[in-house]
Amino acid sequence: MQPKDQRHLQGFAEIVAAVLQSGEACLGRWIPYLSHRDCGARAHMGRLSYFLHNPQITAERYYEPILRHLLSAFAGEAILLTLDTSMLWDQFCLIEVCLAWGGRSFTLAQVVLEHGSAMVGFEQYRPVLERAQQVLPPGVQVTLLADRGFVREASPEEKHGGLMRWLNKQQWDWAIRVKSDLLVTTADGRTQSVESLFPPPEQAYLVGPVRVLGDIDAHLATANVPGAQDTWAVLSRQAVSLQTFALYGQRFGGIVREASPEEKPHFKDYKSAALNVLDSGLRDAAVLTRLFMLLDCAYLIALVLGMMLVKAGQRTRLDWHGDRGLSFLQLGLRELARLCYERLPLPILQVLPKCNPPPACASQRKRDALDCRIEFSKVVSFSF
Repeated sequence: MQPKDQRHLQGFAEIVAAVLQSGEACLGRWIPYLSHRDCGARAHMGRLSYFLHNPQITAERYYEPILRHLLSAFAGEAILLTLDTSMLWDQFCLIEVCLAWGGRSFTLAQVVLEHGSAMVGFEQYRPVLERAQQVLPPGVQVTLLADRGFVREASPEEKHGGLMRWLNKQQWDWAIRVKSDLLVTTADGRTQSVESLFPPPEQAYLVGPVRVLGDIDAHLATANVPGAQDTWAVLSRQAVSLQTFALYGQRFGGIVREASPEEKPHFKDYKSAALNVLDSGLRDAAVLTRLFMLLDCAYLIALVLGMMLVKAGQRTRLDWHGDRGLSFLQLGLRELARLCYERLPLPILQVLPKCNPPPACASQRKRDALDCRIEFSKVVSFSF
């Protein structure tokens, strides 16, 4: 790390340690874990507020060096990224590009905007994509998954256009869920809406090649996926198959069903499952962006500690399930608590293994959901 001031690095390390030990995103909950010149609680809160309002505290200086080190084993590998949003208090929109790994995902780049909707335009989230691209190791083969919510463009005809063209320029593969009114042109020159290519119940249509928005070549898969609220229409750069639906389901932790933003594992960890970010009390987009950067640092450290615990064959010391039933994040937080309680040193963090571990399954119900085999009464392939 190259901080603007070495005191910033000390403050950063102290805050991340406080997040890990408290398991909270609320500044007041960090105070028992802070020590600086025998300060009182009010002075601590002043220092924390100053740190979070300091424009010198950026992901480029603090989070990305950790990320690049831990991702070094992924050079030359195929990886899966997700582009997603989550709303905070119906006032702020968190935009993130994450790497799907181990049945969960972790942040590559993010920003919080003061924006009253989860639908954002391409120019608003393009910087997040560019930051994520810069932290990736060399030679990776990227597939990006995104939802139909990224549609706030100048006109209805431009839905997803900016995103798809940018992805094609980077030579990234992609699978994007699209809205039913998007127009597609088949090879025989006919133009029709995606809705006209929706299949009957319990069927799936595989359509390709098609052209959208005048200059984007793609393939289309539509299906009534069991458990989903509406028909899925997934547009892909690559030829589609039934596995396209399983691929797109990786946005929801590997389950082939639609999930609300609150149910997506990564956002759930931020909110109710681990860090309780909604209790932070902060209402400033730039400050919230720095807070999430600090939470991401703590998240990544805990995830690596959990991975190392499993790798060392010591998972059952903290996880009572027969197979891994706790996420790497939860295992890491518990291992950290154990080490602190026993006054043992933290191990040196290892790089993440390039293999993708199976997701945690805390119950047979979760196992059944992950192992669910979606069957269709009829699958029709169209090539006009």
